[in-house]
Amino acid sequence: MTLLLSFCRSLQMLWKNRLYQGSCPRNQTFSVLYSYFHFSKKEQRYFSLTLPFLQNNKATKLLISKAISSSKSGKNKSKQESSVSPHPLFSAGTAKKKSEVLGYKKDQQHSFPFSSPVLLPTKPLNSEEWDKVKENFEQKDIFENWMMAQMVKYNSSIDIAKSLLSWIARKNNGNVGYKLLIGYLTLCVSQRQTTEVIDVYEIMKTRYRTLEPEGYTLLIRGLIHSDQWRETLILLKDIKKIMSPSKKNYGDCIKGALLHQEVNLAWNLYLEMLNHRIIPNWETFQAFFDFAKGVKNNQFEGRLLDILLYLKHNQMYPTEPFAQSIKAWFESIPEKKWKGESVTIHKSGHCSACGRMLESIHLNSEEYEFLKQRVLKDVLDGGDQYRKTTPKEINRFVNFIKSCPPFDIVIDGLNITKMFPKIRESQTLLDVVSQITKQNLQVLVLGRRHMLNGSSRWQKNEMAAVQNMAYCFFADNVSEDDAFLLYATLHSGNHCRFLTRDLMRDHKACLPDDKTRHLFFRWQQGHQLVFLNYYPGKKIIFQSVLTYDTVVQTTGDSWHIPYDENMVERYSYEIPTKWLCLQQQN
Repeated sequence: MTLLLSFCRSLQMLWKNRLYQGSCPRNQTFSVLYSYFHFSKKEQRYFSLTLPFLQNNKATKLLISKAISSSKSGKNKSKQESSVSPHPLFSAGTAKKKSEVLGYKKDQQHSFPFSSPVLLPTKPLNSEEWDKVKENFEQKDIFENWMMAQMVKYNSSIDIAKSLLSWIARKNNGNVGYKLLIGYLTLCVSQRQTTEVIDVYEIMKTRYRTLEPEGYTLLIRGLIHSDQWRETLILLKDIKKIMSPSKKNYGDCIKGALLHQEVNLAWNLYLEMLNHRIIPNWETFQAFFDFAKGVKNNQFEGRLLDILLYLKHNQMYPTEPFAQSIKAWFESIPEKKWKGESVTIHKSGHCSACGRMLESIHLNSEEYEFLKQRVLKDVLDGGDQYRKTTPKEINRFVNFIKSCPPFDIVIDGLNITKMFPKIRESQTLLDVVSQITKQNLQVLVLGRRHMLNGSSRWQKNEMAAVQNMAYCFFADNVSEDDAFLLYATLHSGNHCRFLTRDLMRDHKACLPDDKTRHLFFRWQQGHQLVFLNYYPGKKIIFQSVLTYDTVVQTTGDSWHIPYDENMVERYSYEIPTKWLCLQQQN
């Protein structure tokens, strides 16, 4: 208590005669009326209304000009991109565009991210002034915490927050509550006030044996920039006593070690993360590459290449800032003469910059056999994802498949016909089957029994024509189509492809391990057909199946790294369309 009181009193000496130095730009502070904010007119001179406008007008104009340019050149651009666009089902941003077309938009927001106006002091207040402010505040029991929360939200000056804590300490015999300390610490960390972070750390060490996760996280992040950064390792050990440290905790400790040239310590912490199956965040990966820029160290260079191989094996896609750091590091390696650029990949699998052919997406015989056995066993065992399919139905299907030759294409009949609601389902299915069978391919159509009953949407004569052209299996109306589609395709061999718009996310999620899920996704990308264009009675155009693997890859003197573009929202099952091409110059 004595320590806290003396700390707060010592802080008061700093507050006197110091001017307010807020982080808000000019013309963003406006006076407001008492009636709106529950404060008396006398207090108006102490407060301001802070509205967080978008500041980067240059960037905003750039985005607008890009949007205009994009709309003007839409037709030409679509023609150019057809040669480099990956599989449309898996391209980054496809899912978001589809949801917007279907009307599944989030709540409309303002063009600028206005928050509710908040009345905050524009300078430190003394005890009498804080008393008056609280006196006119309606909910007095929450005033202190509410005021600190608003200061954190609007990134108020540290001096103003200090004056609030000093007033609270005076009223409570030197005591300041944990929540208020955390709020003040949040401000200090966000503004990199390392001296203040150290002061709060000393107080919390004295008063609390353990902290909540948020407290540990803030202290670690705040201390890494100070000469007491090694205290973060003690805090990390304290966290381990009660829970597993987060990737943020590890990442901040790694950054602290790198900031203070403790390379081996940083690397050991990274390996410790991996051993505990904690995947580092992108800022942690990037910190290693930023640190190594221009550094000549063969051992550390090998470690960074190990990070890139880790991304490859775990099918991870760097963010654009991280990709730029990778590029900068390669180009900074003395005497290696690396050159990098952002590129797209042609549908043939060739890089648009260096012309190299990327690795094939197709599984080798060993990988294919492994995936096949895993998936077929999953189907036959009747996992949770197939709980609607009865064992009797599965046995009937398996016996049917055994009686047929291997197929070249398996069609999810019900799924593909739902893509064109204005066209009769049986007509769509007949057009698809007719075109494919003309190529002398063995075709299996999977459907439901109701498709044979005859209706305005499912005409019997058209369904009879489908059955004459292709093998057909019609399951019970409640059965799961995925099980049959996957079983038939994999059973037929590595050449067999399947036609559906279903992304198989439920099935992929139920696969037992990362290896199987990665193999499944590669196989899916290389075997799933989708419509590119369809009009009744005319030739159906299919999107080319992806031929190249979409992971980090290298030939020794080149690297190709797919990455997520800024402002492009990518779902977990989608792949980036942008790549970083790195070549070593001769």
